[in-house]
Amino acid sequence: METASPPTFYIPRADVEFGLLLQMSDQTYCEWKGPASYWALARQPDLPVAWSYEKPRPRFEVIKDYIAFYPGRVDCFLGGEEVSPQAGRFYGGWLTSEVVGPCKGDPGTGHW
Repeated sequence: METASPPTFYIPRADVEFGLLLQMSDQTYCEWKGPASYWALARQPDLPVAWSYEKPRPRFEVIKDYIAFYPGRVDCFLGGEEVSPQAGRFYGGWLTSEVVGPCKGDPGTGHW
């Protein structure tokens, strides 16, 4: 959980079909979690659909063997409910009927 963001779900690598994905050369750095790697669908190699932390900072070692997906770029479901994407190109939060905003990325939240 991040302040003013809907939850992001990290999926165990064992549950991901990596034959459909390509690791991208793009990387970013999160001040909390460390360097992030990005993944694209093999059929659409220029659009990141997921990210992972191959070498997370010590406090976030628990997500090392997990991958997170951007809802809206791939179909994501939680408990049978289709997930909506968090507003904004950068964010990867999962919005469901149980999430109450406002959330980062919504209009008027650029200063958050």
